[in-house]
Amino acid sequence: MTTQPCTTLETFANPAPQRDFQIHMEIPEFTCLCPKTGQPDFATLILDYIPEKTCVELKSLKLYIWSFRDQGCFHEAVTNQILDDLVRATKPRFMRLTAKFFVRGGIFTNVVAEHRKKGWKPATPIELAEFTPQSNSRG
Repeated sequence: MTTQPCTTLETFANPAPQRDFQIHMEIPEFTCLCPKTGQPDFATLILDYIPEKTCVELKSLKLYIWSFRDQGCFHEAVTNQILDDLVRATKPRFMRLTAKFFVRGGIFTNVVAEHRKKGWKPATPIELAEFTPQSNSRG
């Protein structure tokens, strides 16, 4: 069976909707085309989110990301489109997409786009003591 790119993002039920927890994903193989030259653009996408009721399913995310391979996209536009599509699919409490594009014409481009659910407030972080590695060993 041959897998093809797809624009459908599938989800599954959040296993712990009673609490805020962060999901962190790194997608190092994003490609699209420069809309001016048609040459390939490469980026690492970093997705961080706090789910509400659903989480994005990884295989569908891979196929969705693959669907941009032959599209001409400005960096700013494609980053915001991906965030909008992920927000529409998952309706998270919070989501941040960072796109770190490789150098083109001597310029690196990083684009960061965020979504916050209306009325959602993150919990105040708790600062815990830090321990050095091996601090529990007897030396």
